[in-house]
Amino acid sequence: MSKTTSDATADERAAAAAASGDEERAAALAPDADERAPAAPAPDGDDDLGAAGSQLSTAPVETAVPGSFGGVRAPGLTGWLAWTGRETVGWARWFWRQLTSMRVALLLLFLLSLGAIPGSLIPQNGTAALKVEAFRQAHTTLAPLYDELGLFHVYSSVWFSAIYILLFVSLIGCIVPRTWQFTGQLRSRPPGAPKRLSRLPAYATWRTAASPEEVREAALKALRRRRFRAHVAGDAVAAEKGYLREAGNLLFHIALIVMLVAFAWGQLFKTEGDKLIVEGDGFANTLTQYDDFKSGNLFDDDDLVPFSFDLKKFTATYERNGPNKGTARTFEAAVDYSLGADGKATRKVIRVNHPLEIGDAKVYLVSHGYAPTVTVRDGKGRVVLHQAVPMLPLDADETSQGAIKVFDGYRDPQGKEEQLGFSAFFVPTFAGAGKGTMFSQFPALDFPVLALGGYHGDLGVDSGLPQNVYQLDTKDPALKPFKDARGDILKARLLPGETMKLPNGAGSVTFDKDVKEWAGFQVVQQPGTDWALAGALGALAGLAGSLFIQRRRVWVRAVPGADGATTVEIAGLGRSESAKLPEEIGDLVSLVHDTAPARQDADPAPEPDADTPAPSEGAEKK
Repeated sequence: MSKTTSDATADERAAAAAASGDEERAAALAPDADERAPAAPAPDGDDDLGAAGSQLSTAPVETAVPGSFGGVRAPGLTGWLAWTGRETVGWARWFWRQLTSMRVALLLLFLLSLGAIPGSLIPQNGTAALKVEAFRQAHTTLAPLYDELGLFHVYSSVWFSAIYILLFVSLIGCIVPRTWQFTGQLRSRPPGAPKRLSRLPAYATWRTAASPEEVREAALKALRRRRFRAHVAGDAVAAEKGYLREAGNLLFHIALIVMLVAFAWGQLFKTEGDKLIVEGDGFANTLTQYDDFKSGNLFDDDDLVPFSFDLKKFTATYERNGPNKGTARTFEAAVDYSLGADGKATRKVIRVNHPLEIGDAKVYLVSHGYAPTVTVRDGKGRVVLHQAVPMLPLDADETSQGAIKVFDGYRDPQGKEEQLGFSAFFVPTFAGAGKGTMFSQFPALDFPVLALGGYHGDLGVDSGLPQNVYQLDTKDPALKPFKDARGDILKARLLPGETMKLPNGAGSVTFDKDVKEWAGFQVVQQPGTDWALAGALGALAGLAGSLFIQRRRVWVRAVPGADGATTVEIAGLGRSESAKLPEEIGDLVSLVHDTAPARQDADPAPEPDADTPAPSEGAEKK
């Protein structure tokens, strides 16, 4: 009791000293905080044992843990579950807001275009498998790294697909809430006029003898004639125009989604095959008929359109004079096609960039060349090969190279089974004997010459290794050249109808007078192209609308004054700064002024508040 009384007396003396301004004396007279603070009650249990008691248990001390999105984690299982759920939902919402932001969408679009660069510079397995293999052999260090990164199949790699899907989700997450918000704006009316119209960027005012109702009626008619959405709100007319700007923005984003879906659908289900056909031969749309075939990951054999066609005639004409000599003027392939197994044959002419469309498939004419007909006989005169052999062009004048291969049916003079091979060089227009060149002088079939080099032995077709049907591996030791009388490789330059005799009665090769032409076709099935085109056109239309349409609001206020005159105020606010808004306000002032002219004896209108201009709609707030 005495301690409490003395503390109270000390407090009174310290307060008196502080009131008199003697701060040092007041600090000296104040009792210590340790003496004044009441002692904390001792907890129950082992805590009254001090440090010794604290060592009897190893259980963790439960404390409240703050969360990243507000609240703390309470002790116990219930608190942990509530805290975990709150954190999970909070982080999910944060991730969704970041993913659907415009900044992340632009970043993903940039990454998508950046990821397409290696797909354009590095050969891809789906389109250039031979180039990929050559790259592996030439770059033994980089090739394994490229394999790990998926750079040989960029467009089907995990990382490119992840960017593609994230961009797709980001666009959808951005469009859905904005579409809902835009729908609400279309259903609502323009907002009422702000209190101080003079603070808006475009402003005009005058005083008139017309009544406020007459002014508002005239303003309402003028605004509606200019296709504003207008209504009377209190003492002013509120109007708004340019909703198509936001509609164009939404159309642009929706069109991007349509394009992404169309491209993805096309890549997953597309088919693309190449086929070389000689005049008189045919083609059926099955996998075994293609020379080269590529397809999407979800393609099925049943997706191929069942059709067939025969190449009846190929026609090519060329410019014969002038600076464009040798330039192709006509490339046409006349075909008879039929749909299904029992379809009726229909004649169609396929031209460059004018494909044959059969169902979902398109047949394009992509290449052309010559196929000289040759006849190979053995030593007894028996025909072992008679066919038109396609030659691959090397230049624009159709200088061509190929190979003639006899796999079966030939026996040498001793009766032993053997294979024959001839390296072939064909020119449709020969320069002439003694000209020193074997290159064609013109792409048309004016002076055809076939140069051959003969070999015999094993062509290697039974080894199981793939080989090029248009080339002859003359370095293979199993393939030996025929020799002429001087011991050189047997070679001959043949005109149509001429024959090259093989030495020692081994047979002959005849260049027949019939020189056929071949055409290269590409059969493409790629669904989604129409949707991709519609998306591209929609994106252009939406972008044009969002760039050239300005959204703006206009208010016309008319209030009676103390002297009986009506004060008219017209102001406008645009989403972005534009020189057209003041012009539009000026035109509106002229229309309203015709109905409510200014009073000649009226006081001049007050000047707008130039010190505090109102920001345009959509400007960043600080």
